[in-house]
Amino acid sequence: MLSEIQTSLSPYIGLVGENPWLQALLVIVVSQLLAWIFDRFISAALKNLARRTRFQLDDELIGHLHTPIYASVMLLGLALAVNLLGLGEPYDFFVFSGLKTIAFIVWTIFLLRVVRTLLRGIAANEDRIKVLHPQTLPLFENIAMIVIVVLAVYVIFSAWNVDMTAWLASAGIVGIAVGFAAKDTLANLFSGVFIMADAPYKIGDFVVLDTGERGEITHIGIRSTRLMTRDDIEVTVPNSIMGNTKIINESGGAEEKFRIRIAVGVAYGSDIDQVREILMQIALADEAVCEDPEPRVRFRAFGPSSLDFELLCWIDQPVLRGRVIDELNGQVYKRFIEEGVEIPYSKRDVYIKEMPTDSRD
Repeated sequence: MLSEIQTSLSPYIGLVGENPWLQALLVIVVSQLLAWIFDRFISAALKNLARRTRFQLDDELIGHLHTPIYASVMLLGLALAVNLLGLGEPYDFFVFSGLKTIAFIVWTIFLLRVVRTLLRGIAANEDRIKVLHPQTLPLFENIAMIVIVVLAVYVIFSAWNVDMTAWLASAGIVGIAVGFAAKDTLANLFSGVFIMADAPYKIGDFVVLDTGERGEITHIGIRSTRLMTRDDIEVTVPNSIMGNTKIINESGGAEEKFRIRIAVGVAYGSDIDQVREILMQIALADEAVCEDPEPRVRFRAFGPSSLDFELLCWIDQPVLRGRVIDELNGQVYKRFIEEGVEIPYSKRDVYIKEMPTDSRD
């Protein structure tokens, strides 16, 4: 490629005579001029064109493209200048390999920025790819960074004529050994990936674990998931367990609203219409109870000593469950006393068939 460029530029390079150092200096100056022209005119024109579109992504991509193009023009000019000098081996090898290394590093940084910009743009619009959202974004960014860096290292070693076959074989053996030694860690890692991809819960959700713990999800990591219980105790659960157990997500579903149940029994002979009206008035008067869906009262069963009713109402968030149940229970008890509605309780009557006789009589 350099020889073709040198051949096409030879009539202009020859204008400075046969001195290779002057020719090399001319090539460096021209490459600097071309890089400046690209930076001032071509790059500015592309930016103006991108501003006319309604997308922000192309503006960022063109902004990232400035540095690698500018550096590539300069490096190409330096390579052509070194080729004109004809330093010979091993100087040409070290110089060209060094210039290639710099070019690969510059374009690797550009590729990392572009991939990061694309991933963040896609994550901002969850309707495109369901698996990529703000919670899983760090995972995909890290995977992309590792892949790009590994490929860049391979290409850079190839530029220096380093045989990577032995390195790859050694890496494979080390990978197998590490896999056996860290199987539990890898199980948590893959489970974390699946949890982030499937998203059965997200940060801020209230969940109930199969073991009975209930709390708010505060962190979803690669190795573990953390939740804060209502006792302000942080529970850390390995992702391998979270991925293989039943989890009740109280914040899941179409809405985050949560239904609470207030069970109450009244004595036989009570006016059930009055009981319904009292319970509905209590629910509608509480500000924490949602108006939509509206509260409802259900006559559940004829109990052993009471008529069993249940007040069903919705609250905005599961975290409010304890406080709202406390408020409603207190209001139900006070109103029943005011309205003369009896709340029965278990009673035991003891009958004595006969008094014990004194054996001395």
